[in-house]
Order: sequence, then C-alpha cells, then structure tokens
Amino acid sequence: MRAAVIVFPGSNCDRDLVVALRKTGAQVCTIWHKEKDIPTNLDLIAIPGGFSFGDYLRCGAIAARSPICKAVFQHANRGGYVLGVCNGFQILIEMGLVPGALIRNSGLKFLCRTVYLKVETQDSAFTANFSKFEKIQIPIAHHDGNYFITDDQLKVLRGEDRVAFSYQENLNGSIDGIAGVLSPNRRVLGMMPHPERAMSLTTGSSDGQALFRALVGLTGAA
Repeated sequence: MRAAVIVFPGSNCDRDLVVALRKTGAQVCTIWHKEKDIPTNLDLIAIPGGFSFGDYLRCGAIAARSPICKAVFQHANRGGYVLGVCNGFQILIEMGLVPGALIRNSGLKFLCRTVYLKVETQDSAFTANFSKFEKIQIPIAHHDGNYFITDDQLKVLRGEDRVAFSYQENLNGSIDGIAGVLSPNRRVLGMMPHPERAMSLTTGSSDGQALFRALVGLTGAA
C-alpha cells in the first residue's frame, strides 16, 4: 500500500495519520497543499483533521481550493482511495467528493471524547474488517461535526448503503446520527471521528486498527 497524507496550514493530525498507516504496513509520504502533483501509483490519499486555514469562511472551504486538491479529485475520479478525517471530511464535502454539509454542533460546543460508533456497512474497503452493526470506540474532536443532508439525499445514501458509521449517542445533532459516508463508487470515505487516534489500548481504544489494516491490504487501487 502506497499512501500520501496531505498537509495544510493548520493541519494537526497529519502525523497521527502517518503513524497509523505506517504501523499497519503502508509506505507513506506527506504532500504540502501547494504542490500540484501526487506521486504515481498511489493507492490512498488521506486528508487529516485540524483547522486548515483557521477554519475561516467555512471549515475546509479554503483548503478545498488548494492546488493539490485538483490532483486529489483526479485520483478519486480514476478509482483511487481517499480518506478524509474530521477537517478532512469537511474538505471532501467542499470538494464535492462526498455529499452533505457539516455545520456547528447542535449544542454549540466543541466535543472531545471517545464515543461508540455503529458500523453501518461492511461493503467498502474501509469497513471490510468490521462486522455489520459492530460497535466500536473511536474518539471525536470537533466543533462543526453536525452532518446535514436533505431528506431526499438521505434516502439515496441509505438506499445505496453508503452510510459507513453512525453514532450510538448522537451528541452533535447529525442527521440520522451519521458519522461517516461513502462516495458513490465507495472508494472515498469522509468521517468525523478519528480512527488514527484509536490504535492502542494505551490511549483508550485500538478499534481504529481494523480500518487501516483493511486499507493497507489493498493493492493496485489507483
């Protein structure tokens, strides 16, 4: 597995993603957002959490217009895998790679704690190592993680089995408790919780390992 982690001004989880991917066997490089090209034969591009460009305008809106994002978009469109976590999810939405919007948490407070998620589908490269409806513990850390989508769009997501994860306890007000969604081709995942922070029982949970092990088992994705 050949992976790249994109770094923006304000990213603060890029190293965590690099460590998680390397721990599960991936070859990983980092790419600064002002670059225009990505290495050839990449399998996965990961977009980390943080506060890209200080969350000005809208969370992820400025980052989504960085030079590197054109290459990320092209990678996704030719079938490459893309993972966006927290701010990375916000960026994927602003790029149009996954549907919906992420707005201020319903309680208007920053949430930082480990939560229980329900795995909604096993039918993706990201969730293949989980069982459907399995409960896993993954940390969250966000202020604008309230996932919004129209009723018609929700019917499409549910009808196409593209909800990857949902919250057992809906703390941020997300529609239908949604915590992560897949693109139409199922090769792009945006999720608010941080699987890269759930790699060891020492830090509270190792449930994130299954996601990264599933990805690292892929070859020839791009």
